[in-house]
Amino acid sequence: MRTISLKILTDAIEMDVPQANAEMQPRHIVIRYDPDQSIGENLENIRVKLVGVDFDAIIIENPLTYPFSDTVVGLNHQRIDIGLALTNLFNVPVVARPTVTKAGLDQAVKAKRTYNSWHLDYYGEYQGKRNFGQEAMLTIGNGYYGLRGAYVESRADDDNYPGLYVAGVYNQNTTPVNGRDVVNEDLVNLPNPQALTIGIDHANPFKIRHSDITDSYRSLDLKTGQLTTTLMVTIGTGHQMMVRATKVADMRHFHRLALRYEFTPLNFAGSVQVYGTIDGDVVNENVARYNQFDQHHITVTGMASAANKALLTGTTKNSGIAFAIGSKLTSPNRDLREQVKTTTGAKAIRQTVDLTVEPGKTYTIDKLVALFTSRESGETPLDTAVWDELDEVSFADTEKSTAAFYGDVWQGDDIAIQGDTISQKLTRVNIFHLFVSGAALASNQLDASVGARGLHGEAYRGHVFWDEMFVMPFYATHAPKIAKAMLDYRYRRLPAARAYAQSIGKQGAMYPWQSGMKGDEQSQFVHLNPLTNQWDPDNSRRQRHVSLAVAYDAWLYWHITGDDQYMKDQGLELLLSVAKFWLSMATLDKTTGRYHISGVMGPDEYHESYPNSDEAGLTDNAYTNIMTAWLFQLIGKLKPRFAKRGYAAAAKRATFTAHDFDQLAVVRRKLTLDVNDNGIIGQFAGYFKLPTLDFDAYQKKYGDISRIDRILKAEGKTPDAYQVAKQADTMMAYFLLDPATIEGLIADMGYQLPADHFSQNLEFYLERTTHGSTLSRIVYAVLTRMDNRRDQSWKLFHQALFSDYYDIQGGTTAEGIHLGVMGATLYVEESLYGGANLLSSQLRFDPELPSQWHQLHYQLHFQGAAVAVTADHNAVTLKADQDLQVTVAGKPVALTAGQPVTVDYR
Repeated sequence: MRTISLKILTDAIEMDVPQANAEMQPRHIVIRYDPDQSIGENLENIRVKLVGVDFDAIIIENPLTYPFSDTVVGLNHQRIDIGLALTNLFNVPVVARPTVTKAGLDQAVKAKRTYNSWHLDYYGEYQGKRNFGQEAMLTIGNGYYGLRGAYVESRADDDNYPGLYVAGVYNQNTTPVNGRDVVNEDLVNLPNPQALTIGIDHANPFKIRHSDITDSYRSLDLKTGQLTTTLMVTIGTGHQMMVRATKVADMRHFHRLALRYEFTPLNFAGSVQVYGTIDGDVVNENVARYNQFDQHHITVTGMASAANKALLTGTTKNSGIAFAIGSKLTSPNRDLREQVKTTTGAKAIRQTVDLTVEPGKTYTIDKLVALFTSRESGETPLDTAVWDELDEVSFADTEKSTAAFYGDVWQGDDIAIQGDTISQKLTRVNIFHLFVSGAALASNQLDASVGARGLHGEAYRGHVFWDEMFVMPFYATHAPKIAKAMLDYRYRRLPAARAYAQSIGKQGAMYPWQSGMKGDEQSQFVHLNPLTNQWDPDNSRRQRHVSLAVAYDAWLYWHITGDDQYMKDQGLELLLSVAKFWLSMATLDKTTGRYHISGVMGPDEYHESYPNSDEAGLTDNAYTNIMTAWLFQLIGKLKPRFAKRGYAAAAKRATFTAHDFDQLAVVRRKLTLDVNDNGIIGQFAGYFKLPTLDFDAYQKKYGDISRIDRILKAEGKTPDAYQVAKQADTMMAYFLLDPATIEGLIADMGYQLPADHFSQNLEFYLERTTHGSTLSRIVYAVLTRMDNRRDQSWKLFHQALFSDYYDIQGGTTAEGIHLGVMGATLYVEESLYGGANLLSSQLRFDPELPSQWHQLHYQLHFQGAAVAVTADHNAVTLKADQDLQVTVAGKPVALTAGQPVTVDYR
């Protein structure tokens, strides 16, 4: 094993680097620390020195001694976990010399590699959006609630935000802005139940202050679902403590949360108080640009206590959702029922345990939480439900229940990558957060779906977008009950979608761009531009293609699961209702005999209307028209299949007539695309008349131009006037459908494209796209790989995979993770790299691993069959739980139940 040895001095880093000739003495390199550079820039100098050097691990010769990490060092009078930093730089294990001496090099490296692939760790205390982003990434939850990964000792301030969100709990407030009443519906930040802290000799309770924290280490164990935060504290009085808080969201009893608070006095004895609070003095303030609106969403209605239990009740101000949150303080080694004192304030209830402590001894208090709302509790009074739940919950049971849940997840839903530890870790982070966001939906007890930011923050006000489409493939192939619940949410809001269509004079069902509690449109009419601090018009509600995304989700779920009952009971009615809307949107030009769809926006979002036009929206957005043609064609195929199994009843419910059905084929063949002489499909009618933008000039002037729309508006211009795009638009259909399907649809419309049209269109639009959405990179990762641009594809995929971990959009992760990107990366790993094509009636496999990966293993469910897939660069091994016909690299392969089959595909 080739290793690099690092010794950390106060003002320098010494390295012993192996030579190409193993018999030669290692090169000794000294890198002086530059105080004018950041720590990251100084560590980057190590990378420069090691270019071209092949090594398997890094050994830190002189780490500091800490209980939470063996690679913490002192550098320039600062402490950093250099192991975390260097692992991210080099994607190799970083181990400490004492660990190597104790366990041996091979075992130490193996253990660290395994640890790195299962843990998301942060060392040090950070401020502002950087810490907010880490809180979002460290959120635990179970699909019923999400609890941000804040310090339990913190309250909401400029650096910390301990938010709690329950799926589907929204409230609307009205705020006067610029002479108009603006209504906003928000996912409500509920009272903070995780508040725990400590006091010494009845002095002021400990708060999160940089001056009092010597060290901070937060570690999310993806394998067990536990988040552990360790603080080394030295307060002004000289008292020193180690404090460890562990949080576990119960994944099988979704009303339960357990916290364990352990503290060790290091240099004192005496009286210590542990304070556990349910804090109802909270507002929605995670997103600074929303603070001009009324963000007070709850009213505390009552408090109660009994022995070691406490209860706080309340209601949302306007939506009238009642909630109750209770806590119970216990200890694994003492009976606290008679020792807990309870006090109440105007909006908070506090429980206090008084302990006599000795130095060096660890004391443990468990805070067990139960929470219910009136949306899912039925006839049971909320306080009764909470008291009863508190009688059942314990830390040990919650720990066991959650570990068992994730044991099942990692047994059946893991995507295992060999050769790339960081990709493996972030892949598991994404899987973890998909279950944090959606697990409880599988219970069929919640009327909710997954929001674009999960249950992790308040961006987009917690609303449901077309991002469902990007997580649907993973849920449908791994957790179909969650996928079904997402569709149930949409079906229950079908009446609202019909009313929305009627409100603009159309028929059928038009789903809103932003959906919340009731399914009515929650998009705003104005949007705050952070560059100008001015309100700009917002026409994003014209992204009518969200209805096509809902229809696509319904088809994809049915296609993957084979759930004919869903299609009969809900799916057909939904598809027909959406199709009827698009029929009513299509208008016939009698001169040309072609149909046009006007007044819409595509996924691009930078184009809301034509320059100098009084009418909002665009005409003949290519993505919208192609997907409409796909939907019309799909219904034509479904009708004969379900002719005797529910089609007529569904059509009646959707008021979809025989004439409507006949029109599908007529309209889809005459929908309009704007295609130029080179075979480039215009993003919308008139797109080619717009001037191009000098990206190089803007990059030189502004650096990051991903949000060129805001930059242009700050200059008094509009992105409507240029050929620029936020994300994939015209090419988006190729991400969702087989190329042959798209080409067939376009040919049916009467357009003949050149043989190289895909490559030409891809190049054309890549040159005009700024990737202002995190979804852009993952879509283009697929499209560039389809065009055999492997390096570019890997770069885009890698950026998408790292997007929340590195918060590449400069602070947006602080407001919640990007769930759509997380789900899409998993889909790409299984479909693009793992080769699983889910779009045809029979499973097809064409693996093509990135060069950085040695092997990929995953399992999926398709039309009742479970298939395990293991692929390397030459062969793929398939194992199904039933006899199954599949295709590998274009050749038919018969699988016998339980028998693995290995096929060379090169």
